[in-house]
Amino acid sequence: MKLSEIISILLLEITVEEDFEITGINNPILATSSEITFLSDRRFEDSLKTTKACVALVKESDKELVPLDTIAIIVKDPYLSMAILSGYFAKEVGKKNSDGVVIGDGCYIADGVTIGEGSVIYPNVTLLHGVNIGKNCIIQSGTVVGSEGFGYAHDSSGKHIKIHHFGGVVIGDDVEIGANCAIDRAVFGVTTIKDGTKIDNLVHIGHNCEIGQNSIITGQCGLAGSSKLGRSVMLGAQSGVAGHIAVGDGAIVAARGGVTKSIKGGETYAGFPIKKHKQWLKTEAIISKLSKEKR
Repeated sequence: MKLSEIISILLLEITVEEDFEITGINNPILATSSEITFLSDRRFEDSLKTTKACVALVKESDKELVPLDTIAIIVKDPYLSMAILSGYFAKEVGKKNSDGVVIGDGCYIADGVTIGEGSVIYPNVTLLHGVNIGKNCIIQSGTVVGSEGFGYAHDSSGKHIKIHHFGGVVIGDDVEIGANCAIDRAVFGVTTIKDGTKIDNLVHIGHNCEIGQNSIITGQCGLAGSSKLGRSVMLGAQSGVAGHIAVGDGAIVAARGGVTKSIKGGETYAGFPIKKHKQWLKTEAIISKLSKEKR
């Protein structure tokens, strides 16, 4: 891309004396003389001072850190600017169809599945019947959407009788699902993931769950059937949510948190069973003190 194109993409009202080709984006240490770099944290200022990048995205307060041979472009948020540009330098997964949809090699897509325009389905994804995917979504390799949930009835002898699932999965716009995730279809009705939600690798979402808009679910989390996350909920790595409970809007669950009861929004929680974060810290301090006294 030309430097002038990058300036246009970032909506900057500046002009360049010399326009030239940029071949990629990289961190300050690894960037070559044809790449663009950025500084979003002063902790890494030393790496910027010695960068070989031809252009650096920096805040006004950090422009003096940019080497003389590197062009400093002032932006409000270098990390956000880098994120925007990264999409323009990313390699294509496959060819786009007329709606701008990309389907990678080895995917299985069942009859009746719908995929919104601009969505990208990476290789070896499985989309089973009853799945509807919105616009501009990304589904990474190895993920299965629409798998049957884990549900059984039990007869008098203790035998497990499988409950077949007849529902579907509805995924909103601008949703990203990482690699090797399992999104179960509903028993009846739909499992729902709303607009803007981002899901990391190795996440399991059970049947009939509802995930609110702009939520973040990080790696190795698990949601049992019919659990409900509100808007802008954040689940730390390896967190678990029990079935048939609700997590309020804006709640944050720290890594390995175990949500065994419904919790209110706007708070940070930790531990198992879940507690408010401040209470959890006090409890851990008391336990640590008691264990030392016993020694």
